[in-house]
Amino acid sequence: MAADSTGVPRSSFDLKSAQLHVVAVALKDTDVQVVAADLAQRLADDPDFFDNDPVLIDLAHVREAEQPIDFPALITLLQTHHTQPVAVRGGSEAQTRDALAAGLSSAPDAQAARAAPQIEVHEVVHEVIREVEVEVVREVPAPMAGAMVIDKPLRSGQQVYARGTDLVVLAVVSYGAEVIADGNVHVYAPLRGRAIAGARGNTSARIFSTCMEPQLLSIAGMYRTTETELPPEVVGKPAQVWLDGEKIIVQPL
Repeated sequence: MAADSTGVPRSSFDLKSAQLHVVAVALKDTDVQVVAADLAQRLADDPDFFDNDPVLIDLAHVREAEQPIDFPALITLLQTHHTQPVAVRGGSEAQTRDALAAGLSSAPDAQAARAAPQIEVHEVVHEVIREVEVEVVREVPAPMAGAMVIDKPLRSGQQVYARGTDLVVLAVVSYGAEVIADGNVHVYAPLRGRAIAGARGNTSARIFSTCMEPQLLSIAGMYRTTETELPPEVVGKPAQVWLDGEKIIVQPL
């Protein structure tokens, strides 16, 4: 162990906790060739979608599958698309064992992750009944107290993460930039990059923008990319995004 100028022993490293943003890939088929074909089709229009992002492989949908997963082949496949597979979760005992043997680590399953403290955002719905007509008005929740506020444009390659709170951006989020929050994401400017709300599993989180032109939208691990075109009534206009089951809903404000 080295020593400083006073002779006191000095460690060459420190150990600190860290929280990293990862991309969750939820498998719905155990055949890696099928996954490869679907992934190639999904990324055909945006081959540089990933930028060496760490990846968590979610096996919850294939936990009961009888066919084993070729994890070495799956890891190689994901790496060819510029990702770094690091862990699995939600699999059976045999699947987890095979994943560990391939060099992956084991992460807590989604239910355990959602047991952590989360930001609860309650939707207020008013129903006005006139004869047979029902009008539903959705109120936009205000940013929570202590929200992170960014007042400068975010360029391609920049990332901002609001841990445990909402994120409010007052300038453009450029294509290739990424805004992430454990709560809601509010962008009071053009949203052209990636927006991720409910990053730690909060399915009630929402995304708001005064000019909705996103590269990617994600809430609680579910996502929608530009390959699925947004309705014309929301493109470039004020809109909000929320999660309905496993479906991303985009609606004008």
